[in-house]
Amino acid sequence: MPPAQRREQLIDAALSVILEQGYSGVSIEAVARTAGVTRPVVYDHFPNLGRLLHALVEREERYALEQLEAVVPADAGSLEPAELLVAGVRRFLEAVASRPATWRIILLPLDGTPEIVRDHVETNRARTQERIERLVRWATQRPEIPSDLDIELTARAIRSLGEEAGRTLLTDPERYSPERYAEFVTSLMALVWPPKSQGT
Repeated sequence: MPPAQRREQLIDAALSVILEQGYSGVSIEAVARTAGVTRPVVYDHFPNLGRLLHALVEREERYALEQLEAVVPADAGSLEPAELLVAGVRRFLEAVASRPATWRIILLPLDGTPEIVRDHVETNRARTQERIERLVRWATQRPEIPSDLDIELTARAIRSLGEEAGRTLLTDPERYSPERYAEFVTSLMALVWPPKSQGT
């Protein structure tokens, strides 16, 4: 197996062990057993368990950030605020559904989660919060949105809704589908800003 492919396999194995046994169950031996290789193969790519876990965190963080950039765009384009929120919630939940293992370690942290993982999650949560605040600030420039809307609290509410939606999707995907949440947000926005006030 090419080195790059083997490296990915070992990271996948480490992630699998963590999700099944928790961080306390992850070891070089457990990773090797899950990957179907010997311990020396693991050490050929990672000198110790710490380096392997660091590579895992970096990879999953990269995947999550790539998906979040699509969910919370830097530019709203021609979308209306309500359309932007509905589309964002749907895209986020589709991202969660496409990589459940990645989002489990972010949204459903296990007991014993290492500090490095918690720090990365909180750093990226703050970045996402800032992106949402920029979009809320943009929305308040529209005549149908109250100009005195608390931008920080609104962004926190949106982020919290998204995170809770992601958690319910991970625990019961059939009941809490992206489509169901998109319909809910559409109905909620119609109550907050009826079609007439949205200029439609």
